[in-house]
Amino acid sequence: MHIMIVQETYDFLKNNYTEIFRNTTIERVVVGVYFTAVKLSSGFAGMGKTEIDSHCCNSYKHKRNFGDFSPGKINGQKIIDLFEKAENTDVLNNVRLAVLNAVSSEIISRSNYNVIEDKDPIELIDLNHKKTICVVGAFQSYINKIAATQNNLFVLELNENAFEENQKQFYVPAEKYAETFSKSDIIIITGATLANNTLNTLLANIPERAQTILVGPSSSLIPDVLFRHKINIIGSTRILDAEKMFTIISEGGTGYHLFNTCAKKICILNDGFKKN
Repeated sequence: MHIMIVQETYDFLKNNYTEIFRNTTIERVVVGVYFTAVKLSSGFAGMGKTEIDSHCCNSYKHKRNFGDFSPGKINGQKIIDLFEKAENTDVLNNVRLAVLNAVSSEIISRSNYNVIEDKDPIELIDLNHKKTICVVGAFQSYINKIAATQNNLFVLELNENAFEENQKQFYVPAEKYAETFSKSDIIIITGATLANNTLNTLLANIPERAQTILVGPSSSLIPDVLFRHKINIIGSTRILDAEKMFTIISEGGTGYHLFNTCAKKICILNDGFKKN
């Protein structure tokens, strides 16, 4: 199972929304190339980035999974058993994150969080006054939009080849996150860091003055725990058509395919957020 924030979020949900975890089952799962998606018996759906360890070899006999949550047996299982009884594998960790996002979607839909519909977090930031902005991950749309302003831009990324040639001036090796954060006014982090277990380390190095944004389909968790960990805005995803989502993900679709067909962007604001 994922550690830290994902674990904290599960504990928070289980303790505060016990009935959901006791009664809800998994109706359908699709593990795609880029995303893992689930639909629950409640009708709500969620997704998260598919993160598989490239060094893992499931052909090894001792790593073969024939348990209650092995392929072909997940549909119909209770979600609480997924967290409490299922094996700790990359695939099931991906399913766990998607389930937490689906459960969170149900709760957010009937709660009083400060939600702004049909907005991307970048639209809530004042880019007209010069600041230093750090983006974690080569978000093409964000890079292009910020690069067109007078702001200082740094993009932390593992792979320099993820950039267009004219964007490489913004590239900073990912391991330099601490020193880059120290001089940043705004920090934008991909929700994929929840899937690869790097978010906790990143958040531990964010300066108090910085505004922090977590964005992407993986970051659709209930915000309570994320807000406690310095997140000011969550760029979340609401699934509008689960069946269409499954089709797109199973055919190798990515975020922009989903937002063009079956999902919408919402922003959840920490009450302490101030546009600067």
